[in-house]
Amino acid sequence: MSSADEALPSRLTSQTLESPPLAVNPWLIAVAVMLATFMEVLDTSISAVSLPYIGGSLAASTDEATWVLTSYLVANAIVLPASGWFSLRFGRKRFLITCIIIFTTASFLCGAATSLPIILIARALQGAGGGALQPMSQAILLETFPPEKRGQAMAAFGFGVVVAPVIGPTLGGWITENYTWRWSFYINVPIGILAVILIMRYVTDPHYIRLAKPGKLDGIGLGLLAIWLGSLQVILDKGQEDDWFGAMWIRWAALILVVALVAFLIRELTHERPLTNLRVFKNRNFAAGCLVITLYGGIIYAIVTILPLFFQTLLGYTALSAGWAVSPRGLGAMSAMPVVALLTARFDNRLLIATGFLGLGACTLWIGNANLEIAETSLLWPIILSGFFIGFIFVPLATITMGTLPNEQIGNAAGLYNLLRNVGGSVGISMVNTLLARREQVHQTELSHSLSPGTPLWQESLKHLTALMSLHADPATAMKRAEDLLQSLLTQQAQLWSFIDDFRYLAVVCAICVPLTFLLQRVRTRPGHVMVE
Repeated sequence: MSSADEALPSRLTSQTLESPPLAVNPWLIAVAVMLATFMEVLDTSISAVSLPYIGGSLAASTDEATWVLTSYLVANAIVLPASGWFSLRFGRKRFLITCIIIFTTASFLCGAATSLPIILIARALQGAGGGALQPMSQAILLETFPPEKRGQAMAAFGFGVVVAPVIGPTLGGWITENYTWRWSFYINVPIGILAVILIMRYVTDPHYIRLAKPGKLDGIGLGLLAIWLGSLQVILDKGQEDDWFGAMWIRWAALILVVALVAFLIRELTHERPLTNLRVFKNRNFAAGCLVITLYGGIIYAIVTILPLFFQTLLGYTALSAGWAVSPRGLGAMSAMPVVALLTARFDNRLLIATGFLGLGACTLWIGNANLEIAETSLLWPIILSGFFIGFIFVPLATITMGTLPNEQIGNAAGLYNLLRNVGGSVGISMVNTLLARREQVHQTELSHSLSPGTPLWQESLKHLTALMSLHADPATAMKRAEDLLQSLLTQQAQLWSFIDDFRYLAVVCAICVPLTFLLQRVRTRPGHVMVE
């Protein structure tokens, strides 16, 4: 240990992180790798908006069209934790370029698809190519920037991962309505070509990757990983449609999921050269950070899913109008990134994360007070502020989670970290959709007790509405229309309360994340060192 380390207080430990001097400006490397990540994340949210158009164009039902998303997500999830091994085996730069080429080529094939089977194959190929882009970009950024500037690196990474899903629905809706859904995929081609050129020019592999000997691919581990992740994604995608465990096939899928997951964990913990090194979870900050990022993924993907649905279902917005309505969240997130990049080097990151969750929870409660008479701008500020507080969570959480890991473990850890964020997102989307359906039934039953045909309120409302309808129809038709209108209003109110419940539940989860944040140890940095308190 150096004399500088010996001078540290006894309650702190330090870790020297040596990085070779860079021949180029690290921000050029950041731009190169973030182009690929931004492209991959943006494509996921754009294609979600285009699903009805894809189904109609390819003569597929709505249920069949959802497999366009599922096939991508399954392939993407399988590659995420395996990206560390592939980077060591083939070289990170070479593997990154190969993944971008695969993703870009598959994007073109998706746009040119003439049938559902073709686009499903192309989407699976696209997911496999895109799966490694996020963890490799994150690992490259963390290793490129010195410890004291990693907050700035994660701000750049956050721009792609946080902002892209926000602008994706708006951009996707605009492209689909003004051109064709195929251009939602074709736009990846020039971006992918530019990303390859920049990475070839500026990115180099660190010495430990050039000297690595990862051994033979753990084929059994990869197979078990594919089985349990695939089972999980199918259950989450189709569970609500088939009444969850009321369907026999879901019970069997859940059994397969559990058996494959347990076998995967045993295999990876006992194998001499595992596909992904799970022992990294012995690091306290990484384990706690993965727990928090899983919950964070559930919250963010849930909000991104139900807020546009609220605008479309209850307020009558088109897909494009709903996209424009939620797009200000991107402004909030972009404005937060430079602020948080500076704060992460000066303040306890745990306080920033806790502030972010408290602010995000307050914004979801604010949105949860909406009613059917709100103006178009009524939710503008909670939407903007929610994006701002998202930046306070994502950037410092990634920084502190990876902050105590040596460079040699960051690639493997980044794959697991991003996998758990995506799994949390899938669970979050599935849960809020299920709650919307279940809570609507509950509220409809509750409202029916107060507004049933035998109650005075119903009779009075029916009499008033019938009188209004009688101005344009005969008495029998007027009464039928009045009854239909009352039933429609009851259903609409039940839907409104189900959305309110969802937003309030999300606020509770945000509150739960605040104390969990302090399971992380405080990380301080100085040039060349990381100190854990």
